[in-house]
Amino acid sequence: MTSQSPVPPQQLEQSRGTRVRGTRQAEALVTVLGKLTGFHSAQEIHAELRRRGERVGLTTVYRHLQVLSEDQVVDAIRDESGETLYRRCATVSHHHHVTCRSCGRSVEVEGKAVERWAERVAAEAGFVDVDHTVELFGLCPECAAQARE
Repeated sequence: MTSQSPVPPQQLEQSRGTRVRGTRQAEALVTVLGKLTGFHSAQEIHAELRRRGERVGLTTVYRHLQVLSEDQVVDAIRDESGETLYRRCATVSHHHHVTCRSCGRSVEVEGKAVERWAERVAAEAGFVDVDHTVELFGLCPECAAQARE
């Protein structure tokens, strides 16, 4: 598990300057991301914004989520079907997730072995400045116990 400090709320608002900050839609998105728990699709986040009476287009939601993800202010993972899911980062350092494929619970984990492997593979291929994503799926302890019953 990671033990870094949570991302300060103001960092959500300051991401990429005016690309995200300063519009009513961006502020509404930041507010919703701060209140949602777990990972959600852009469509689910858009639906939550609409439920709250916000008039924000789905394209705007996608654009803002992409910028926030690039700036590592929100976590983005792909579920088993390939859909990208988002949530507000709990830490400011690079990390990975183990996500329950039954209930969706997700835990942030450090992956030092993964980091070393990625660096070695990239170096062997002559690459530098390499990024990566690792998405792990399994059953959390509660869902695994239910499956055994």
